[in-house]
Amino acid sequence: MTTPFATFMPDDGGPRFAHVPAAMQQVPASVRQWLIVVAGMIFFMIVIGALTRLTESGLSMVEWRPVTGWLPPLSDAAWQAELQKYLSSPQGRLVNRDFTVPEFREIFWLEYIHRLWGRLIGLVFALPLAWFWWRGALTPYLKPRLLALLVLGGLQGAMGWAMVASGLVDRPSVSHYRLAAHLLLAIVLYAYTVWLILELTPGGVRRDDAKTARKATALIAFLLVVLVWGAFMAGLRAGTAHSTFPDMSGYWIPPGLFDLSPAWINLFENGTTIQFVHRWLAKLLVLGVLVMAWRAPRSETLAAAGMAFVQLGLGVATILSGVSIPIATLHQAGAVLLLTTLLVVRHRAKA
Repeated sequence: MTTPFATFMPDDGGPRFAHVPAAMQQVPASVRQWLIVVAGMIFFMIVIGALTRLTESGLSMVEWRPVTGWLPPLSDAAWQAELQKYLSSPQGRLVNRDFTVPEFREIFWLEYIHRLWGRLIGLVFALPLAWFWWRGALTPYLKPRLLALLVLGGLQGAMGWAMVASGLVDRPSVSHYRLAAHLLLAIVLYAYTVWLILELTPGGVRRDDAKTARKATALIAFLLVVLVWGAFMAGLRAGTAHSTFPDMSGYWIPPGLFDLSPAWINLFENGTTIQFVHRWLAKLLVLGVLVMAWRAPRSETLAAAGMAFVQLGLGVATILSGVSIPIATLHQAGAVLLLTTLLVVRHRAKA
């Protein structure tokens, strides 16, 4: 979907060509700047989501009011009423039944900010989209892709509530499957937005390097798998099951990997097995990024390799710290930054 100029540009990595993506044709620079803001907001949303999960604040709001729920409690009576709703939930009854209003506020505000930020993302995306559409600033290439982002954003809000609702029935925690789906959809939203930004970037350089493009595509898919098992770890609090590295509590193959029956369910519901799988998937991912950078040593592949090392270090630090909230939050942010570098590699490799 690109139109090459006739300009040949030599490079140490082989021939490359400057391109005008179809998305850029007759599109104002303000469209790209708008999407950069949206991507930054989604990135920040993922970070807020990590903090919300790690502080176990996500179940503090037991109602979903997407239109009228943007205002917080504004009086002592309203705070008391909100607290009573929370105390009737499984987490309130079984974990925090002695909560006072000040203690409740501490977890309420983070979930409130998380939801409010999601609403702001929706407004920041939908209103400029309508404006650009009305002004005729969008190409046929962009229109369906931006509509897809709008639909995915709405689904993400519904998925967030579905995740919270799973912790309001009979247990004081959300389904780790729905947690993984919620995170994965946020990552997909971010990645798609970044891809459109790359397509709209003026003066972008593209190489005809199909091998590196295939490797980057495979690594992006593999990173998504690693992220899913990371979400499983978070949902089941499996990060504290073993707090040593490179072994797991003194074992290279820890006991209890197949305690559940049938055996395959351990991959998805056994905390020890999930941590074991996540560790080895992460190591394989880092190895794959390093091999790609070694085979095609360019600025973007070397940046991906460096970010892979940083992300591995953050993962190790998360384990050794007993899942410190700041370090674990940085670990999730690092995964998104690693994804960003791989998207750049993929974009530049394929003409």
